[in-house]
Amino acid sequence: MSETHILEARQLVKRFGDFEAVKGIDVAIDRGESFGFLGPNGAGKTSTMRMISAVSQPTSGTISIFGLDPRFDGPEIRSRLGVVPQEDSLELELSVRHNLEMFGRYFDLPRRVVRERATELLEFTQLSERANEKVDNLSGGMKRRLTIARGLINRPEILILDEPTTGLDPQARHLLWDRLYRLKREGVTLIITTHYMDEAEQLCDRLVVMDQGSIVAEGAPRVLIEQFSTREVVELRFITDDHEEYYERLAPFAERVEVLPDRVLLYVNNGDDTLRDVHAAHITPSSALVRRSSLEDVFLHLTGRSLTE
Repeated sequence: MSETHILEARQLVKRFGDFEAVKGIDVAIDRGESFGFLGPNGAGKTSTMRMISAVSQPTSGTISIFGLDPRFDGPEIRSRLGVVPQEDSLELELSVRHNLEMFGRYFDLPRRVVRERATELLEFTQLSERANEKVDNLSGGMKRRLTIARGLINRPEILILDEPTTGLDPQARHLLWDRLYRLKREGVTLIITTHYMDEAEQLCDRLVVMDQGSIVAEGAPRVLIEQFSTREVVELRFITDDHEEYYERLAPFAERVEVLPDRVLLYVNNGDDTLRDVHAAHITPSSALVRRSSLEDVFLHLTGRSLTE
């Protein structure tokens, strides 16, 4: 393993019976990096996360974490990891503080150390004022922050987050992003799975796009967008049951046209100019939007479908 890599996976495969969830992927993550796995549900992200969390053995291939082999060094690896699962599995009838202290005992930390770390983490996640309340009384965003605090109780070198902001409102998402930025500045390596394109662009230094168990692209978010998409996208909606009928008329106005069930996407370098040209050709959409290209456009280009499908 390279000295800069904190994790390496080579030809990683995971099968469940005849179903191959992960199909021979290669991944190398640098120490202190924020690395993302982007893809829709069923892409193989969660199966990959379970393997690199040292809780599920690969069917074939190798993984090295901290230079250790999960097949033989699982307990040592897990003691240096923090895991934030997709679903909050908190003890709802216990207090916020008690949830943290109880979890800290799983790592055989002295009670004094656990209490000190719980206090630090409550402050870090802005939950100090709720420390003695039952978890059941917290909002969804507060529960998510508590789950992250719990994953940090052992001061992990790698924090693995599976869909960290699913179901949260925009304000709660941005607060959570701020906490993750701070962890990265402190040197914690972040490994994030998400199907939110804006989240991947905000949080990840580098990422892989997964589809049907395979990696279809890898790189920094902006590099992937520049490589696989145009600078801007024009989204057009028409009053019709079949947007496909507009493909031929719109094709001359764009480098690439994608027809989705509810809209047509024109991939162009100047969206405002393109929109004026469309209107000048007496093509009148019911609504129009000009936006910059995103990682969802990269995924659509590579796989022919939207991240949310």
